[in-house]
Amino acid sequence: MTLDSDIHNFYEKLLLDHIVELGLDQEKDSEYLADLCCISLNLLPPRYIRYEVDMSFYMPQSERFEMQMKVKEATSRARNFLDNQ
Repeated sequence: MTLDSDIHNFYEKLLLDHIVELGLDQEKDSEYLADLCCISLNLLPPRYIRYEVDMSFYMPQSERFEMQMKVKEATSRARNFLDNQ
């Protein structure tokens, strides 16, 4: 087992999906996006998983919605911080 390939934080995927949804991947450079990801993920609780399919299948819709709302809030706060420096 290797931690870098077998285990990851589920919030990472939710965050990347939200960044694409906002179009920031097309609008901002890689430095901004890296900072945005780091700040946002530090504002979120960790949720480590091995298999993404398990989370998608077993997670109640209400919990997924709550996690997505947390991602939106964290991203908003991180963008506000970065844009006002």
